[in-house]
Amino acid sequence: MDYFPLFADLTDRPCLVVGGGRVASRKVRQLLRAGARITVNASSLDPVLLDMANTGKITATVGEFKPELVIDHLLIVAATSDATVNQAVAAAAAANFRLCNVVDDCEHSSFIVPAIVDREPLTVAISSGGRSPVLTTVIRQKIEGLLPARLGAVARWAEAWRDAVRARFPDLRARRHFWQTELDGAASDLILGGRTAEANRAIVRALAADPARSDRGPGIAYLVGAGPGDPGLITLAGWRLLQQADVVVHDRLVSPALLDLARRDAELITVGKTPSTASISQDEINKLLVQLVEQGNRVCRLKGGDPFVFGRGSEEAEALAAAGMPYQIVPGITAAVGCAAYAGIPLTRRGLAKAVVLITAESATGESEPDWANLAAGEHTLAIYMGVGKLNAVSRQIIAAGRSPDCPTALIENGTTDRQRIVRGTLKELPGLAKKHAVTAPALLLVGQTIALADELAWFTAPPLGTGWPSNSGVAESGKTIWTEPSDLNPGAQT
Repeated sequence: MDYFPLFADLTDRPCLVVGGGRVASRKVRQLLRAGARITVNASSLDPVLLDMANTGKITATVGEFKPELVIDHLLIVAATSDATVNQAVAAAAAANFRLCNVVDDCEHSSFIVPAIVDREPLTVAISSGGRSPVLTTVIRQKIEGLLPARLGAVARWAEAWRDAVRARFPDLRARRHFWQTELDGAASDLILGGRTAEANRAIVRALAADPARSDRGPGIAYLVGAGPGDPGLITLAGWRLLQQADVVVHDRLVSPALLDLARRDAELITVGKTPSTASISQDEINKLLVQLVEQGNRVCRLKGGDPFVFGRGSEEAEALAAAGMPYQIVPGITAAVGCAAYAGIPLTRRGLAKAVVLITAESATGESEPDWANLAAGEHTLAIYMGVGKLNAVSRQIIAAGRSPDCPTALIENGTTDRQRIVRGTLKELPGLAKKHAVTAPALLLVGQTIALADELAWFTAPPLGTGWPSNSGVAESGKTIWTEPSDLNPGAQT
């Protein structure tokens, strides 16, 4: 290796920064975060450093650099815009056996500052040996996305249990094996989810269990929103938990590309429902999740959209809670938000839509129909889920509730994916348009004045469709993957 990596304790230790500009300010902030006692030497200070000096956060020595300044300091940073001064600082540091970093000058530096991922007290440092600072930044950004923001809390929690674990496992190898299991298991996930009390109960059970047994307690379920279709729309938290899962229980419409992110040895179980087709019941799914967690698995329940927006995630969480099984809920981008964005349709807009209402047209057994009289009234956008099979009734009821038959509508099929299709027309035209173009589920229905804005805001270009639109359908393409029926609503559509 070109450089020996180490982590220095700079708490209340004297460090010298030579330079008074923006770069020096950045270095000072980094050293202050490490608790260093800092002296800044420069002929003048920028406003940030001047404020730090005036408030006592740093000591300022105004004037030209003098070699004797390095003697009383542990680390030296040369951050001026004058290469001659920087080299003089490096020479003085070397003569006094002090470590010195010259910003953007590896040749004269005796140490370099790595790119940092800070999950205090956990710190990850990345270095290219000064050869490619941009590469280290790119790698840091990737690692930032992989490491949960609360990872430092896991380190602090583990520290609190160190003595108890050491007493239970005097043998170093046994102790390491125990920690590897706990820190890569449900207890760690509970800490990341903010459930410290449950994590404490889990480690108490683990410490009391026979080390030879593997069934020290239940696993955990992650109810993860997969987003509306585009695999890139899953959250970082959801992505991380998917990669950790032993078992992935997923809906029918979850993207195969997203499932590819699961561990290669993870078990994949499909529990998706197909309209008008016999499929697994919700009660069976609930029992399956409880059983898998009881067996000690980390289970990722991957649900299209958001688990708590017409995703029946609350029923699954209730079942897990009733069984005393640990779980986390990771929200996702729901279809209304994702599909509307990919169609260039704002859900709200000053002067056009003061609110958005999320509705499902598919009522559960025994439930009454939506209160269309109240839901359809007012200046707001309606986002209607699972309405393809009831378009005639839905359109008729919305009109009866007071919406104009000429109100703009959009039906978005397979939104956010490369199979996205959009049919636009008026409320009274929509059932006929959907039948003409053979629109099928999954499709989201939007009703409201903001739909007309898609003419200028559409941005997503799906790849050419191999099948779907009949060549003589009369459908026009606006050039922005908005497929519309020519009408007065879209006078610019080509016919």
